[in-house]
Amino acid sequence: MDRRWRDVGVLAGALFAVNVVARLITRFGFDSDDAAADRVSLAMFVVIGLTLAVVAFRWGSRRPLADWAADMVLVVGAAMALTVLVGPLLVGRNPFGGGAGTFFAQIWLYLLATGAGVLIGYLVLTAFGRDYRSRQLKRYAEVKAAKPRRVVRR
Repeated sequence: MDRRWRDVGVLAGALFAVNVVARLITRFGFDSDDAAADRVSLAMFVVIGLTLAVVAFRWGSRRPLADWAADMVLVVGAAMALTVLVGPLLVGRNPFGGGAGTFFAQIWLYLLATGAGVLIGYLVLTAFGRDYRSRQLKRYAEVKAAKPRRVVRR
């Protein structure tokens, strides 16, 4: 059980670290260039989505959907809270400085990127038939096919 929480914490920390790196690159490299800052933000969301796609692919093959989906909700929630509330403070900005529209746009973009990443990872896993449920059904079919048919005498 402690390994499970460690995995959740490490993943949330990694997603937050990706955001911090993107903010630092934007702050020190492209502070006055909005187009470059938008490209860095887009790259950050792509990296976050791909990371979650890989994690969903790996977790989905080892555990039932209900188990890892709950962990994924915790990861995304914690990472999003850190990203939206703590991330701007690390580069000297106010989280609410851009107004309510910017604040909620960050939340929606983060949820969109993470949701797309998890969905793509799980759909690819399911398409390959390597998800936990498909493997369970395959084992069940093999066990049922391996038993000889019982002969009933009358």
